[in-house]
Amino acid sequence: MAVEALGTAALVTVVVGSGIQATGLTRDTGVQLLANSLATVFGLGVLIAFLGPVSGAHFNPVVTLAAYVTGRRGGEGPGLRDVAAYVPAQVVGAVGGAVLADAMFGNPVLTLSTSGRWAGHLWLGEVVATAGLVWLVFGLARAGRAHLTPVLVAGYIGSAYWFTSSTSFANPAVTVGRAFTDTFAGIAPASVPPFLAAQLLGAAVGLGLVAVCFGRPAPPSAHGAAVPQQSTRPAEESALTP
Repeated sequence: MAVEALGTAALVTVVVGSGIQATGLTRDTGVQLLANSLATVFGLGVLIAFLGPVSGAHFNPVVTLAAYVTGRRGGEGPGLRDVAAYVPAQVVGAVGGAVLADAMFGNPVLTLSTSGRWAGHLWLGEVVATAGLVWLVFGLARAGRAHLTPVLVAGYIGSAYWFTSSTSFANPAVTVGRAFTDTFAGIAPASVPPFLAAQLLGAAVGLGLVAVCFGRPAPPSAHGAAVPQQSTRPAEESALTP
């Protein structure tokens, strides 16, 4: 719980803080977005590699929920107790990260955003961004490439900043956290619910894509061979997002 809270807080601090820094350095919106996306790519990759061995480095409720759904049959994913612990920790951490970023730059803390993001094309962008994230995270695990998660997930989020209309929040906890900063990265509280709904829909689509492309996980051995317990989290858990 501590790692999920602190990791999500650090991620939101990177997203919000780099946005504040960028808007203070230039008025060019494209340059601002470039600076914001690059900082997120580097910060996210570091956090996943650094904290993944402890909690799986979800930092994202849709990843936690997807790991629970995919792991139920084989007992490999997080249980309901883990989900009930992770998700609140992620949300609290996200709000704390936004407050910390504002405080570092001398902005009023716990100020609700006034940046309205209410439009159908933005919600579609969130469906696409979240579906792609879940597809990537669990596809890597299914293909035995989970060790590439820090680099590939960070790279995907960085690209999704640019190819989605919503700039790829793709993370319910981060979305809630960004409602508490009236800066470049903020989102008005009224715009949060449809973003959350789009992200949940995107997660379902992403899991569908994993099943289509990679099939179902192999069932346990018919001979009942015992599987040694691992000291690290399961591979499917080892991933984030924004």
